[in-house]
Amino acid sequence: MAVGPWASRTKHLDPERFNAFVKATWPGLIRAKGHFWLATRPDWVGAFSLAGAVARVSAMGFWWSSVPRRRWPEAPEFRERLQDVWSEVWGDRRQELVFIGTGMDEAGLTAALDACLIETGADQAPFDPEPCRGLPDPFPAWQRAA
Repeated sequence: MAVGPWASRTKHLDPERFNAFVKATWPGLIRAKGHFWLATRPDWVGAFSLAGAVARVSAMGFWWSSVPRRRWPEAPEFRERLQDVWSEVWGDRRQELVFIGTGMDEAGLTAALDACLIETGADQAPFDPEPCRGLPDPFPAWQRAA
């Protein structure tokens, strides 16, 4: 049984390429889960889960970097945890996915995920989401819960 984490803290996902990845068949992959950042939805945390042949992509909430600081929890534990993942450019936006399987092609899986990332060259603050908002996005619209 192999467990393979995949993470990126400096690039966002191209929606069309990530959709193709989600729909692809990955022999040996049994389970996957985690959260991600789509280039077209800079405020939203996306959730990804896969169990067998059933994959699900949905909204998980909002990145703290898109929430006004006056609304952040004041607990020191929250601030410490956020600091661990914080980037001056991207805030807390990142990709964190875990893959579990037997005999899966970890190198192929990693290469396919890396190919979903967008290289914008925007590695200096402040982050500007506008250049990516017009990209085609095949995922259903995410709505804020009432």
